[in-house]
Amino acid sequence: MTSSLRLGINIDHVATVRNARGGDHPDPLRAAKIAEEAGADGITAHLREDRRHIRDGDIDRLMSEISLPLNLEMAATEEMLEIALKHGPHAACLVPERREERTTEGGLDAAGSLTRLRPIVSALNERGVRVSLFIEPAKAQLDAARTLHAPVVELHTGRFCDLWREGDEAGAEEERQRIAEMARYGASIGLEVHAGHGLGYDNVAPIAALAEVRELNIGHYLIGEAIFVGLGESIREMRRLMDAARAQAGEVA
Repeated sequence: MTSSLRLGINIDHVATVRNARGGDHPDPLRAAKIAEEAGADGITAHLREDRRHIRDGDIDRLMSEISLPLNLEMAATEEMLEIALKHGPHAACLVPERREERTTEGGLDAAGSLTRLRPIVSALNERGVRVSLFIEPAKAQLDAARTLHAPVVELHTGRFCDLWREGDEAGAEEERQRIAEMARYGASIGLEVHAGHGLGYDNVAPIAALAEVRELNIGHYLIGEAIFVGLGESIREMRRLMDAARAQAGEVA
């Protein structure tokens, strides 16, 4: 029997659209409430250092007005640590961040940043915030997460998605197998394994079928699809595809 699979909805790009014109519309908080009604299990929001989409006020409102768990994506900096400790979200996912990137590119080098990350992870753990590391599916990074006492890892699926959309079936399958192997390894050393980045209707099933993956975090694709079908419907369809893939995997197992 396969474990249940949670769906976290990243609402960053609702804020991106809002900020393109200024003002308050569309409202990320409203998106979070729609996501809850549509069956999401959690809300993810990335408070970037340059505040290009989610803003501090959004975090204030999300913390006070939604009942779903909030996963705060953040760079491993003193400023972001202070904000996370102040609010005490359900979870904090440490991600790499560069000002010039359009979106998060690649995973956090936890293995090469143990000294820098250790006090941040420790402070979040002491505050009762569930720490997640957004990393590449690589053994050294998983071992580093365990060394740091981060209970959760989110495996970066961006390369798999890129290869899939380029039509490189062999390359995509090789990357899927690497993700599957590292998901199994992560679970075997006591980590809770999540996955995300670049997932859409066309490629979510191979990742959702991995029994060791407990949660998928998806945002940009669903916000884009919402332009055509509405946010609630885009989330419900993603949930349907995830659940179907998980059920089929269970039948095969």
